[in-house]
Amino acid sequence: MLPLFLLTIQVFAEKNIDTNFIQSPIVLETPTGNIFGTLTTPLNFSKGPVVLIIAGSGPTDRNGNNPMMKNNSLQQLAFGLADAGIASLRYDKRGIAASAKAMHEEAELRFDNYFNDAKDWVSLLKKDSRFNQIIIAGHSEGSLLGMIAATKNVSKYISIAGPGNKADETIREQLENQPDAIKELAFPILDSLSAGITVSDPDPMLAALFRPSVQPYLISWFKYNPQIEITKLSIPILIIQGDNDIQVSVKDAELLSSAKRMLKLTSLKE
Repeated sequence: MLPLFLLTIQVFAEKNIDTNFIQSPIVLETPTGNIFGTLTTPLNFSKGPVVLIIAGSGPTDRNGNNPMMKNNSLQQLAFGLADAGIASLRYDKRGIAASAKAMHEEAELRFDNYFNDAKDWVSLLKKDSRFNQIIIAGHSEGSLLGMIAATKNVSKYISIAGPGNKADETIREQLENQPDAIKELAFPILDSLSAGITVSDPDPMLAALFRPSVQPYLISWFKYNPQIEITKLSIPILIIQGDNDIQVSVKDAELLSSAKRMLKLTSLKE
């Protein structure tokens, strides 16, 4: 059995990075539109590994930003990897930022579109002779996308704050602290979507989460269980989880590690 490691971290240290890398635009052509990314390579890079960085849920762009928050977390990750001599590719998922035109209507989007795009990025990187191994690093929702995409042509897989339960169960847990009135409205909708049945008239208070146009995507997402998908990988796995995350907890990392029957759990606090 290949070793699997779990790292528990408290903070993401920010570091000023000298210009010791090159950033190049890269495009993935798909039948429904182009998906745009950034390839970051260390200076004088000739051969080595490349990390495909997959962003989390919502309108999160290649740098880890969304309209409500700018943190450049994934950009910092790319710069940190370059500082360590490792190339990376991060991209705007279809329907988001520069890749907005690759999704014509929200109601057409499915979870499968996202992991198939990730697989196509892997195939594109595979053609570049500079890269002797491809590593996938997925954050949040991108953790599950990365798991599914890592079954072919990928050497290693990294989950960053990846949920350990199905998405509907995770959403249910996140709603537990809401007022009873919200839960009474939301939980029946979750039950319906989990059964593959859309809800035509969700309460306007829940439109951001359950609007009719996003429900087909949620149904397609709820089908996948990360505890099952991770068992399909026969490559080295690294699970990274902070203990100050308000959405995903160390328990999620432990669920993933238990599903894979990992050999050792490691905490940086020890």
